[in-house]
Amino acid sequence: MALLEALGVFVAKKGHPAARKTKKTPTVGTGGHGRQALEGKGPTPKAEDRSWHPAGKRKAAKDRLASAQARHGASSSPAPARRTVRPLSADTELVTGRNSVLEALRAKIPAVSLHVATKIDMDDRVRETLALANKRGLPLLEIPRPELDRMTGPDTVHQGIALSVPPYNYVHPMELADKAEKHTATPIFVALDGVTDPRNLGAIVRSVAAFGGNGVILPKRRSVGVNAAAWKTSAGAIARTPVAMAANLTQTLKAFQERGYMVVGLDGGGDVPTPGMDFGAAPVVLVVGSEGKGLSRLITETCDAIVTIPISSNAESLNAGIAASVVLYEITRGRFLAGKSL
Repeated sequence: MALLEALGVFVAKKGHPAARKTKKTPTVGTGGHGRQALEGKGPTPKAEDRSWHPAGKRKAAKDRLASAQARHGASSSPAPARRTVRPLSADTELVTGRNSVLEALRAKIPAVSLHVATKIDMDDRVRETLALANKRGLPLLEIPRPELDRMTGPDTVHQGIALSVPPYNYVHPMELADKAEKHTATPIFVALDGVTDPRNLGAIVRSVAAFGGNGVILPKRRSVGVNAAAWKTSAGAIARTPVAMAANLTQTLKAFQERGYMVVGLDGGGDVPTPGMDFGAAPVVLVVGSEGKGLSRLITETCDAIVTIPISSNAESLNAGIAASVVLYEITRGRFLAGKSL
């Protein structure tokens, strides 16, 4: 070593800094993984393309409904556009129930939109309803069942479907008579005096349709109108049986009398029992009073006769809907036995 130092060759001794190992050994690389992580994951998908997002769930539900329509043959034409429907206005009514909605669409009454519950059980009525709505180009909105429950109210059985309709378009009583007299010489009408329960109205309209009646007349004041509850109770019969609005019921009944109609009042205190009443072959206006107060004084004085229904002492009275049905049956039964067609 002394010889090497004498020749000018530097020899590192143990413990000298130059003796430390300075060159690193080669290590395995990452293959660019870090660089890819820094590049990001690209643009964020749209809300409707993310299955966990509420918008994505709504899109999936709409796709399921379209698939169900195609699978069950609801319509061979394209499905109606699913677009946002404006909130229901204060005067808009909801016709609920499969029979009621279907009958309303069959009768081509004006409608705003059709609401269908998510995952609704498809049957013939639903399929025909979807087909008619599609044909008319009505907006179809699929909504969760709890939302449909909220829209229709806690006491309504909507069966997963509801039709939004504008306010009912009442006809004039004399227009109603003119139309009926073109088809029969002995029309039957039912007028309501002080009936305020919409379920009674719906039941009476349904009975009028069942027994061949030609329409129902409502007074403008102190009376129920055609609303969602009446639509529901009538099971869609309101779509086939016209309802008129009278500004003055007393004057309207007198106008019918001038045209040859027999105006018959129905009241618990009537003096003629229904089975003994001869309604004959004349056209009839049956006036039904409220269950509690019965017929008003002016209406009672205007009627040609006041009939009553004999009932057992176990019951105080019948509600307006049932009472009207009994008398309508007696009228049509008498005409049937006399050889008159309904």
